[in-house]
Amino acid sequence: MRLGKRALNGIVGGIATTSLAVFFAAPAWAQDLMGQPTPGGIGLQPAASPLKHQAHFFHDVVLMPIITGISLLVLGLLIWVAIRYNKKANPTPAKWSHNTLVEIVWTVLPVMILVGISLFSFRLLFAYHDMPTPDLTVKATGNQWNWAYEYPDQGVPEYISNMLPEDEAQAQGVPFRLAVDEPIVVPVGKTVRVLVTASDVIHAFALPAFGLKTDAIPGRVNETWFRAEREGVFYGQCSELCGVDHAFMPIQINVVSEAEFAAWVASRGGSMTPATAAEAPGGTAAQVAAPAAADAAQPAAAEASVPAAPADAAAAPAQ
Repeated sequence: MRLGKRALNGIVGGIATTSLAVFFAAPAWAQDLMGQPTPGGIGLQPAASPLKHQAHFFHDVVLMPIITGISLLVLGLLIWVAIRYNKKANPTPAKWSHNTLVEIVWTVLPVMILVGISLFSFRLLFAYHDMPTPDLTVKATGNQWNWAYEYPDQGVPEYISNMLPEDEAQAQGVPFRLAVDEPIVVPVGKTVRVLVTASDVIHAFALPAFGLKTDAIPGRVNETWFRAEREGVFYGQCSELCGVDHAFMPIQINVVSEAEFAAWVASRGGSMTPATAAEAPGGTAAQVAAPAAADAAQPAAAEASVPAAPADAAAAPAQ
């Protein structure tokens, strides 16, 4: 029986050692991929926008040390209590039921920790809502089960983005269930405002590399923003359970140069010239300006149409 316990302890110890070795060795083979999940990865996706850099700081510098410290403290307390107050070490249990000092400590200390976390949390939340002046706007509409995109500033009409079938994804060498046939295309280094809504049920527009996660709610328009720091292809997904094909609503953002973006806009029938869709030829601004110009011209035309008074009539008062 004693040998059995030793063998069991050896097995448990071997499993624990192997688990720790695997845990600490995981980052060695899991090279983080930019813009998509990393097989075997245990951390957040690499940041490619200012908001995600701040989210990394909040997670890695603020939350993880606090979580680790609390976990180690609780583990230490459990081990200490198990050793110090077991039946063998403490055959006569204490009779007291509470300790005022301990209760004050375990009430005040968590409050102070939460207040400290909230200071960084509110700063990050403010950054998400403090959007710089946008350079362009993309409207994203969630459908069952795909995404529709529109560029009102450039006059690019709405188009549908569907997930690539598995054979096409393999042929193109892109990740299946992440790559799409019609991605979002944006220029690098520009502030992009994303207007998010839905046509049927609640979806969520989420792209980890940019730190985006915004609910798409029918009848409501939510707003978020990002500024891509590098060119490349970045993947995300709908992150709100929205029906049977929820897992088949990927999001793909292609970040390109300004010249490539202008060429893409032109291929879609849009234009980089108007600052907004209202300023486009025949757009809202033109429709408003035409009646205004006509109204302004009417008094002038009316004055021009009034016949001039005869010279004799004008001279009569002088006489």
